[in-house]
Amino acid sequence: MPEFSGLSDDPVFPEIIASGIVFDGKVWDVRRDTFVLDTAHIVREYVDHPGAVAVLALDERDRVLLIKQYRHPVRMRDWELPAGLLDLHGESPLDAAKRELAEEVDLVAETWHLLSEFMTSPGGSNEVLRVYLARGVRSTPKAFERIEEEAGIEVRWVPLDEVVDGVLSRDLQNSILAIAALSAAASRARGWHTLGPADAPWPRHPLERQG
Repeated sequence: MPEFSGLSDDPVFPEIIASGIVFDGKVWDVRRDTFVLDTAHIVREYVDHPGAVAVLALDERDRVLLIKQYRHPVRMRDWELPAGLLDLHGESPLDAAKRELAEEVDLVAETWHLLSEFMTSPGGSNEVLRVYLARGVRSTPKAFERIEEEAGIEVRWVPLDEVVDGVLSRDLQNSILAIAALSAAASRARGWHTLGPADAPWPRHPLERQG
């Protein structure tokens, strides 16, 4: 079989003829764009998303910190990673990840690296998501008060290999957890050489591309 290398997604900047919010939601909006692509005029609607971050916290025994919480659209309490929206103006992705780790599981970490970065549903949303690897974790001085779905969060430390097994057996189906766990296992097998700096630029974030 032929070998492939250097694969990369290509940014495209079509002419936007019209753009506007057609649904103003509580958490995110739906935007309608009219644009020109290869001479064709196309109309598409998509979730206009601020982006998000997630944290794969790994302890000295190669255990991953997981949380379980209720997700209403799928009517399930699924195992996930601590994560949250980039919805605070001026907050960096790294600072947002640190905030989410503290607010959701009362932890801080000594070292941070960029583990994975992906588009969650490029056919229907402009959401992009970064996963950070956090190590050297310890408890925050005080616990945070959690409300709504987060009030019932269950926390568990699980060996990374067990999480990978759960993904491959299809028992764990949260997409962020699946990508992060498989990325961590693959990176570990490569001596963690694939990790990036925690403060790396994020040119694929929609706000950066518009800038």
